[in-house]
Amino acid sequence: MALTQQLARVTPQYLTQCRAAAAMSSDGNPDWDPPEEDAVDLDWAIWGLIWFCQRMQIEEQCIQNLQRSISGDSGDDVEFLDHPEVYDGFDAPPALIAPAAVAEVARDLAAMDIDDMLSHLPADSFAAAEACGFRGFNGHPRTYLVEHFALLQSFYRVASQRGLAVVAWID
Repeated sequence: MALTQQLARVTPQYLTQCRAAAAMSSDGNPDWDPPEEDAVDLDWAIWGLIWFCQRMQIEEQCIQNLQRSISGDSGDDVEFLDHPEVYDGFDAPPALIAPAAVAEVARDLAAMDIDDMLSHLPADSFAAAEACGFRGFNGHPRTYLVEHFALLQSFYRVASQRGLAVVAWID
């Protein structure tokens, strides 16, 4: 079973509902079940993009923007989502990006140029995969990275337009 990056767009009211369910449940189950159309599995593409940007010494702000988009902000109270029904516990518990911060992340991601970021990605498939930390990747990772980055941008753009929070976790 591979670990992958998960994101869900949710309303603050939904988080309140989950918090209440966790408080009432004997085992703390928050009844976490965000709508399928508001959830995305980014696989491990963004991790590879961050890895590549760090190795190529891409502007630190780009790396921070990517990291924030998948790691959330510290200090936001979603401890009630630290439950086996939400994630498998292999990594940190789910983290929240509040609606106002989602708007910032969406703006920052929209300003990023994926082609510019990947301008130094090697043409050779093996070397490109290695540059992203993808040992054993089948084929050249450029399309994989571009498609998942576009998915991340779109996901945040929609969340921002709808005034939603984003919950990020690894499962």
